[in-house]
Amino acid sequence: MKNIIILLALALSVTAGYAQKEKEVKLNKETNLVEATYFHDNGEVSQKGTFDLAGKLHGQWVSFDEAGQKISKGTYDKGVRTGKWYFYADGTVKEVEFDNNVIANVISKEKKSGVVSKD
Repeated sequence: MKNIIILLALALSVTAGYAQKEKEVKLNKETNLVEATYFHDNGEVSQKGTFDLAGKLHGQWVSFDEAGQKISKGTYDKGVRTGKWYFYADGTVKEVEFDNNVIANVISKEKKSGVVSKD
């Protein structure tokens, strides 16, 4: 029984030593917004953005893949997607315009050539 407890304690201490940070949250007293950063299991940033004091997404949010490459960027207004959002994948950028959380328009752009096509 004593050996099992020692092995369990050792396993827990090793696991805690290798655990990655899941999120960082802090209040910005100047903007009165909660700044949040979420992390992938490998330690890379997953998402960064802000919440209002009611807990709703508010302000700019940016998402990243596990390699640290940006995959989306846009703005929330009290929990509602607003304005232009950008989604990055496979050498293209999709510019998606939101109106009251509903997609109003989508434009695809090639990153390198600047070619634009409406979807």
